[in-house]
Amino acid sequence: MDEVAEAVEKTKREWEDAYEKTIGHIMAIQEYGRSRRGGDDEGGKISLQRLNGLAQDGLSLLDSLQFNLDLLAPQLPSDDQVQSAQTLLDSWKNRYNSLRINLRNANLQAKDNIRKAAQEERELLLGGGTESTVRRRNLQTKAGMTSAAEGITESLRRSRQLMVQEVERSTNTLMTFEESTGVLKKAESEYKGHRSLLSRTRNLLSTMQRQDVIDRLILVVGFLLFSCAVLYVVSKRIGILKLQRMATAAIKAAGMAGKAANGAGGVGDGMHLGKLDGNAVPNVINPQEQRMHDEL
Repeated sequence: MDEVAEAVEKTKREWEDAYEKTIGHIMAIQEYGRSRRGGDDEGGKISLQRLNGLAQDGLSLLDSLQFNLDLLAPQLPSDDQVQSAQTLLDSWKNRYNSLRINLRNANLQAKDNIRKAAQEERELLLGGGTESTVRRRNLQTKAGMTSAAEGITESLRRSRQLMVQEVERSTNTLMTFEESTGVLKKAESEYKGHRSLLSRTRNLLSTMQRQDVIDRLILVVGFLLFSCAVLYVVSKRIGILKLQRMATAAIKAAGMAGKAANGAGGVGDGMHLGKLDGNAVPNVINPQEQRMHDEL
């Protein structure tokens, strides 16, 4: 058999079982509160709230099974099976709606039964006879037991409330611890990132300090070399000027000596010497000037 068909068959069986149980709960609700003579009490019976809870659970289960069948029906292998499943689903919906109506009517009937039972109890209590006396004693016993049960229930309710508060406080504490752990992990990761950044920054600062020292040394050496060059140029300029002054003084002395010799000799000789001297002086002066210009 196909897996989908098996799932459909299983859903059908579960739906039928849940339907029968829900019908039983609804019938119990409908019979709830009927008075019984002869001193029978209803203390061992299930409460109306419990019966309604069971019936509502059954209706919820039936609704979920209908939803499952609605999902599985289109997946069946043949069209006939799909059509049969759709027809079955429609019948389930009708039966489900009738169950809800029956549950509402059963609750109305239960309320009417409870009201009638209370009226009968009141008539028995107000009447005379042994049965009335026994009923009063039973009611007194029930009242004492009810009050004790209410006290225990209230104590249990307070204990449960305290436990719920403690659980909530513990949950909040755990959540706070988890948030703190997350913050610490985040801070640790950020610290690791900053630590690597700081180490890189420290290395860069060390490199910059070394480069600064090297730059200072280069500047000092360059300044010394520049000073030496300036001193050398200045010293050379001062030496050339002294040499120029000495050459000028020598030329002037030679000129004065030539003039004195011309004054002591004859006119012809003087003229000839004058010519010779005129031609000789440039030959003496020109090489010195040439050397001065070369040195400059």
